[in-house]
Amino acid sequence: MVIKITIIVLYVVILAGGVVRSTGSGMGCPDWPKCFNQIIPPTDVSQLPPNYEQHYIDGRAKKNERFANTLDKLGFSELAFKIRNDKSILVHEDFNAAKTWTEYINRLSGATLGLLMILCLIFSTAFWRFKKRIFFLSLFNLFLVGFQGWLGSIVVSTNLTPWVITVHMLLALVILGIAIYTYFQARISRDKSMLSNQEFIWVKVLAIVVLALTLVQVVIGTDIRESIDEISASFNGGQRELWVSKLGDSFIWHRELALAAFILNGVLFFIIRSRFARNGSQSYMVNVMMILMLVQIISGLILAYFNMPAYMQTVHLVVGTLVFGVQYYLILLLSKTSQYIGL
Repeated sequence: MVIKITIIVLYVVILAGGVVRSTGSGMGCPDWPKCFNQIIPPTDVSQLPPNYEQHYIDGRAKKNERFANTLDKLGFSELAFKIRNDKSILVHEDFNAAKTWTEYINRLSGATLGLLMILCLIFSTAFWRFKKRIFFLSLFNLFLVGFQGWLGSIVVSTNLTPWVITVHMLLALVILGIAIYTYFQARISRDKSMLSNQEFIWVKVLAIVVLALTLVQVVIGTDIRESIDEISASFNGGQRELWVSKLGDSFIWHRELALAAFILNGVLFFIIRSRFARNGSQSYMVNVMMILMLVQIISGLILAYFNMPAYMQTVHLVVGTLVFGVQYYLILLLSKTSQYIGL
């Protein structure tokens, strides 16, 4: 139960992050983990600390220098050079109470996730005797959540540098994938009947291809989102009807691959429905998968042809991660029961 709640909260965190991104609230709190050096953020400019602008700019500059030094040691000297010489990183944003509280709620959801991950680790000890992987995966995921929190502070200190945001998003999918796998392992330890009685290798391969295509779409989508941010800045947030026309080849690839993904998901849907029990877990998940794919296609069309509404950007992001989660869980469900006996 704790793992299931944790997965739900993971999606809440992704939703909160999407809202932050689509509303431009990422710099609503200029410091981390507090917000304007307060546990409860201000609601009015009169509540701000004195001379806070220069204080946070100086702090951000020091943190970025430490981050750049780390990148140098890891061999990413070019990235370190960009961070050191990108003057836009230190540009101050005026206080906006709505953006501040949007970012603050995002951080609260992240903190809640961290607490739930600790609970998952504690409860995972119940599986220690017969399935140690659940404990070690829970421990590793807790570490990743902590790393994700640190990376979130880098997102703030680098003033939303695009590639850092992309890594932040992809790491969220890794955390989600580990949580889903841990949940799956816990469930089959108690109920192996939810798995298939025979193994259809080629069906599982098709499901893996479909998941890989979804991951490719996520990567391309984050690239498009970064381009949208740049285009939006060039138009000062206005003339949204021109944004799509300014996108390059990545948008075309994203659109064409969306059609290919929908077709492959449809093929997988009909195969699963014809070979598995209608009331089985596999059929249920593939039904959910196709509903989510339809919503994803519709949200993409709205974004492309109705001037990129901000709320639909969040819908597109969250539904995309839901598709990833359902597809991954379906792959796990396509495993043969005997593979897990005695593990």
